[in-house]
Formats: sequence, C-alpha cells, structure tokens
Amino acid sequence: MTAYRGPVFDMAVKQFEVIADYLCIPQDARARLLMPKRAVTVSCPIHRDDGTMAVFEGYRVQHHLTLGPTKGGTRFAASVDLGEVAALAIWMSWKCALVGLPYGGAKGGINVDPSSLSKRELEVLSRRYMQEMIPFVGPHTDVMAPDMGTNEQIMAWFMDTYSMYQGQTVTEIVTGKPVSAGGTLGRREATGRGVAHLVHRAADELKIRLSGATAVVQGFGNVGSIAALELHNMGVKVIAVSDHTGALYRPAGLDIPQLVRHAASRGSLNGYSSELALDSMEMLTLQCDVLVPAAVERVINGKIAGNLRCRILAEGANGPTTPEADRVLEKRQKEIFVIPDILCNPGGVVVSYFEWVQDLQRLFWEEEEVMRREYQVLDRAFERVLSRSRRDKIFNRSAAMAIGVERVRGAKDTRGLFP
Repeated sequence: MTAYRGPVFDMAVKQFEVIADYLCIPQDARARLLMPKRAVTVSCPIHRDDGTMAVFEGYRVQHHLTLGPTKGGTRFAASVDLGEVAALAIWMSWKCALVGLPYGGAKGGINVDPSSLSKRELEVLSRRYMQEMIPFVGPHTDVMAPDMGTNEQIMAWFMDTYSMYQGQTVTEIVTGKPVSAGGTLGRREATGRGVAHLVHRAADELKIRLSGATAVVQGFGNVGSIAALELHNMGVKVIAVSDHTGALYRPAGLDIPQLVRHAASRGSLNGYSSELALDSMEMLTLQCDVLVPAAVERVINGKIAGNLRCRILAEGANGPTTPEADRVLEKRQKEIFVIPDILCNPGGVVVSYFEWVQDLQRLFWEEEEVMRREYQVLDRAFERVLSRSRRDKIFNRSAAMAIGVERVRGAKDTRGLFP
C-alpha cells in the first residue's frame, strides 16, 4: 500500500519500472529509488473577501536529497492531489540528474482554481501556504519555483513570507522571482526557449530546414507561448495553438506575436477569433513538422500516438505522453523523433539553478550569459541522450531516464544507507 495514488503517479511508476528492468536494478533496491523521501499535507485557511472562511489543502513532496536540496515548482490548480505532486517530484529528480544539476526533485501545490480568488485572497493563500511549509523548506533543503497557476508575484510573496520569519531577506529560498526581488534575467522565458532550442537541435539531426517548417503548439501559457514565439522567430510557421479556452488553426501560419500580446492582455486565447476555431483534440493530429504538447499530463494516449503526423514531438509539458503511447511511438521511431519531457523542458530548472547560485553569491549575470549557459547545459544533455539511444538502440525516453536514474542510483550507492 502507498499514500500516493492516481493515474499520474501510476504513470511515473510504470515509466520507472521500464527503466529499472533495462538497468537490471534489483527488486529490493527499486523502492528506495522511486518512493519519495518526504510528503507534507497542510491545511491553508484564509478569510474570503465576503467575510467567510475557506480552507484549502496544500501539498509538498520531496523525492530525494541525495545530490543536494530538492527543487521544484508549486502548482495552484483544481486538479492538484498528492499522487500528481509525487509523480511530478519524481520526474523532476530524473530531469535534474539528466542535465547535471545538484538537486533532487520536489513539487508542491494547492488544490484551488486561482481564477476563483481575488488578488488579496491569492496573496493570503500564497503566504499561508509558505508559512505552513517553513519547517520543511530552506535554501539548502528545498527551493520552490513557479508552475501552473503560479507566477513571479507569488514567488515574491513566498520569499517575503519566509524572509519575515527569518528576520532577514532570503532571496535564495525560491526561484522564478521578479528581477527586482532577486530574480534572474531570462528565467520566465527559459523553459520555452529551451524547448525551441532543442527542436532546432532535433531538426538538424533530421535534416529538416526550420525556415518554412510547420508547428502545432498545445498550451499557450508561459512555456507554450514562448516556445511558439521562439519557433516563429526561427522562421517556423506555427499553424495551430490552443489553451484551456479552445484552439486556433490557420494553415498559412498564425500571427504569433499578436497572439502573445492578446493572451497577455486577456489572460487567454479566448476572444481572439471565432473563424480560426478548431477542436482541441483534433489539433494534436494535424500534419506538421513539429508538435509541442505544452499543457498538462497524459494528453497523448495510445490512440492519438498512432495518429500523430509530426516529425518531431517536443514535450514541453511534464508527462504529456502515456506509457501506452510510448509503446506506439517506440515502434514509430523512424517516423517521429521524440524529445522526452525530462530532456525537452529542463530550461526552467536550469535557469532556476542559475538564479539560486546568483542569489547565494549576490552576483548577477547578464541575460546573454544566462542563455548561453542554459543552451550549453541542454546541448550536453541532448548529446548524451542521443549517444545512449544510438549505442543501446533504445527509445529516446528510455535513454534520457536511464541517464537520470543511473546518476541518482550511483549517488545513493556511494553515500550508502544511513544508519
């Protein structure tokens, strides 16, 4: 029996078992690698604007602290539960290990629809959540970051709450903060830029010329919108985009800069155009060179995987492809080049690491330096995965996860089992 349940957690377990079998990890060593070190569930009561009181449930899961402090985002969404948070923490561990960061994975969240809160309610809920987490987090224990439903402002409230408790400013407790509050240049754009950069690397491998190529981007939040804009700047025709309000499709290519401005001012794609509307699920199987799922988990199942008509599948979201879909995609490797999530979207945590380092040193870099270092880390990981995939003739996801799991396993074996 386990406290972690749900389809997302089950998916993380299935992925791990595939890699554990490939690496011949003994059965008695698997639970230590997979199961989270610590999980915290808290109640977050707040006063609503109408004078009533409401209680929201919050979570934080720390997967392992073997390589350093844990690191991971904080999600505000109505779908958040302990199983989802645990799965995301596990994936973050493999991701950090793959790109060589001195972190274990973590994730947190509150089960709440942030759009249902006023700004004051959002602030007090954010501060209450951090207050409840103070005994379990710290700059050398667990460093938070933004995720779905959170942003730079919420990270600033987290940092301020922790700092008030400590009696001094502790900027390094969170990353993804505004630059004015100790954040780093390039952090907000880092994940989307990284996705586009690795699409470029994959296109080079496949001899695909990006100028004039076509792309479909599912999800138009921070990751999807920046990835779409970067691809547009590379000369790619982004023919379809979507968010939770619907999808837009134009075979000749959408005006991505205009869509980014619209989404920034309106909060979504809603109201942009009724003439360009398309079914959101139909969008995934459009003919294109690049498909970027950058929304939520489990959107590409086995059936959809069999109907994909892209050449590059760049996973901007965490866990967008189910294990059933992976079995289909593994058979279609000659048709579809998969950039798995733990390789495709670490740009955010890489630059979060840079922000943490800069905060600790009180020495900040120019944006060009941040981007150069980000791409250097991503290129190194891409080359490792490609080399492993070709050497062992395995699926790209298996290669990426194997590298991440091996690094965590090696560190645990070297340190031993205390006491």
